[in-house]
Amino acid sequence: GIAVCGLGYNHPAVTQAICDQSQKLLHTSNLYNIPSQQELGARLVAISGMDKAFFSNSGAEANEAAIKIARKFANDKGNSHPHIITMQNSFHGRTLATLSASGNTKIQKGFYPLVEGFSHVPFNDLAAITAAATPNTVAVMVEPVQGEGGIQVPDTNFLPDLRKLCDEKGWLLILDEIQTGNGRTGKFFAYQQYGILPDVVTTAKGLGNGVPIGACLARGAAAEVF
Repeated sequence: GIAVCGLGYNHPAVTQAICDQSQKLLHTSNLYNIPSQQELGARLVAISGMDKAFFSNSGAEANEAAIKIARKFANDKGNSHPHIITMQNSFHGRTLATLSASGNTKIQKGFYPLVEGFSHVPFNDLAAITAAATPNTVAVMVEPVQGEGGIQVPDTNFLPDLRKLCDEKGWLLILDEIQTGNGRTGKFFAYQQYGILPDVVTTAKGLGNGVPIGACLARGAAAEVF
């Protein structure tokens, strides 16, 4: 629940929307078409430049979906041991896979063995990412600004150069915008400050202003494996 109320407390539009919906229907299974969910998906896709949207209940679940996309992308290419590079001091969630993806030993302690397939390298260091790569590397997962890691902002050229590296290597670029998304950096997504597009982007927190929701958005080859 940290950093979720981007519109503040008791925002009249949010309050009214929740009250209106509570008088209609609180939950519908995804086995059925849900017009309002389709509308939200279409709006997020248009804003983000992505192709498809998958909704969840939290940021950790959205990041789980991103990791699963990367693994399915790899498996479809015959890579049965996909490797994902993440950053030191990163935080991607508290489920077992997102805990393993996080570069934070404090939150990992007591939950070993971790999920395999992740390497952690220094944030804002393209050379370290290149050095950590293996023949099984399939994706790089990074927060545009590290939150739990101490509000670490990368160099201006880091994300554009990382986009180029991923393109050269055929890797997916996964951006965790659970905390930076929904206008927190002045654009709807932080990557829009750099004029790039990720292959996968995750969002939550401010998306619901306190109501539990997450979304994993993907484009191109990443969207095809949904």
